[in-house]
Amino acid sequence: MPPHTQRESFLKRYEEGPALLREAWDEVPEAARLWRPKEGAWSAHEVVVHCADSETYGATRIRLLLAEPDPLIVGYDENEWARRFDYHAHPVDLAFATIETVRANTTALLRRLPDAAWDKEGRHTHSGPYTTWDWLKIYAEHLEVHAAQIRRTLDAWKVH
Repeated sequence: MPPHTQRESFLKRYEEGPALLREAWDEVPEAARLWRPKEGAWSAHEVVVHCADSETYGATRIRLLLAEPDPLIVGYDENEWARRFDYHAHPVDLAFATIETVRANTTALLRRLPDAAWDKEGRHTHSGPYTTWDWLKIYAEHLEVHAAQIRRTLDAWKVH
């Protein structure tokens, strides 16, 4: 189990992630939002829609870890999801609403967990043993990583 202060730091990052993603998105001009920096790379729009899908699946993952005996967390191919679900056609405003709502709802759940809940463990199909603490570390960073990706895409668009 992580020390309480470390856990609180990750919870705060998790909670603040949507605002960081929105801030990065707001820096991208309309003309650059669907632009891809290279073949196979995502546009800023696709990044945001991916984050919405990831948040909904992540909210399910943590609940499976907390509530089910010996939970199996199934990985997925995020590039296939982006292609199959035509992320460019998905409304970005709905994606942001999903991200913000799911994060707020899951934050409320996480903040009322007893200490023992942070030791819960399942198995991830791609990475093996997977705990609630592992989950928090991954998802606390996830929107930060994608906000940086949006900014890199914007920088590449400016010089293309």
